[in-house]
Amino acid sequence: MPGQGQQVWSGALRSGPVVALTLLLAGCVGGGSGGSKFGFGSSTNTDQASLAAGGGVSAARQDAESRSAVIGDLLSRQTILTGNGAYAQIAQSVIEANSGPARAELRVARLKAEARSKNWLPSIKPSLSLTDLGETFASLIVEQVLFDGGGRKAERAFAAADVEVAATSLALDYNQRVYEGLNLYIVKQRALEQAGLADRAAGRMAEFERIVTIRVDGGMSDRSEQQVIQQKAAEMRATASNDRFQAAQAMAELNTMASRDLGGVSGLGNLPADANAPEPLSVVKARAEATRTQAEAEVVRAGYRPGLKGIANINQDGDIESGLSVEFDNALGLGTGAELDALAMTKEVTDRRVAKTAEQANRDIVALQHEIATLTARQSEGASVLAQGETTLAMFTEQFKVGRRTLMELVNMFESVTAMQREQAGLKYEIALKRLQIARDRGILVSGAAL
Repeated sequence: MPGQGQQVWSGALRSGPVVALTLLLAGCVGGGSGGSKFGFGSSTNTDQASLAAGGGVSAARQDAESRSAVIGDLLSRQTILTGNGAYAQIAQSVIEANSGPARAELRVARLKAEARSKNWLPSIKPSLSLTDLGETFASLIVEQVLFDGGGRKAERAFAAADVEVAATSLALDYNQRVYEGLNLYIVKQRALEQAGLADRAAGRMAEFERIVTIRVDGGMSDRSEQQVIQQKAAEMRATASNDRFQAAQAMAELNTMASRDLGGVSGLGNLPADANAPEPLSVVKARAEATRTQAEAEVVRAGYRPGLKGIANINQDGDIESGLSVEFDNALGLGTGAELDALAMTKEVTDRRVAKTAEQANRDIVALQHEIATLTARQSEGASVLAQGETTLAMFTEQFKVGRRTLMELVNMFESVTAMQREQAGLKYEIALKRLQIARDRGILVSGAAL
């Protein structure tokens, strides 16, 4: 039995083409794949509201809060780089100078979603033809999809998921950029601290070099001992020079990607331990891509179902022709069954991809947490060992003064303590980098509202 919408359309055709065209232009007889309020599908309300103007995730706040759980999740994330410390200053500066394409890509995706949100409305296209007699005929064709097997609804779902993918890509891009900036800053700070240690060690080694020179001149030591100490002193000076070079290089790269000179920023901020939340951004993106892929498959599947269109043609003389058209977007053939079976497997494939991405992301975070625990233990144990080494060095120094230790024994002990100091100084920076990696993966180096 024909539905209410079919009765209205049939009545409009019997009343004349003008009435039918009026109904088409008013958008009353069809709702695309979403259907219509007259029974040809679902309602004429769009599945995706028009997105707000702007280029970022926050521009779609109202739409995200009401319709998109993914964008709502991104907007709710808060950065761990709070206050006005060194980390927060660097993050703000590198964000301000970000020229990556992710924001523009999100803007494009949102505009496409806005366009797709109106695909249930009638379409109008002009037609111009030239006959053999040289006469020109112009006409205006108005089409309204009455039923398409869910194709246009799937197109809107695809566009909405594309916005979610682009928004997640933007969050990944910003978090990666902030991580790169902070990584350069930490490399610079570590190199500066280790350069200071190397400078002090080189100064102490210069004193040993002076002593051995006096001993050689007095015949108390041979030149091989002097050469060894001179070589060790040269290595320490080279280490200090290399550290300063690394610090300068990291600072130059950081200033290149920042909106202002960050040379005056110093200090190492405190980063909270991982709270196992929120979900890693890679998993969020994988889920959004899965939704998009499933919607794309639904668009293809809908092409194998019959579609019903209402068509009105207005020629240059004002005459109107109207009617109904039943069409298949995809041709049917011997391989259609296999194609439909393949499309039916899309959800299982995408679900497996999401599960694999989640597993890998969680493994990466667990590995980083384990490395942090190991580094923290090394830092605690190393502090005790270093204190013992410094005590032993002081004892060796006193014993050397009274002739109970040779100069080479003292130098070797000093070199060992210097190496321990250098390693101990670098551990806190390694821990900071690991925590930044976890924060980057979880997408909490940048607040969602700032995207």
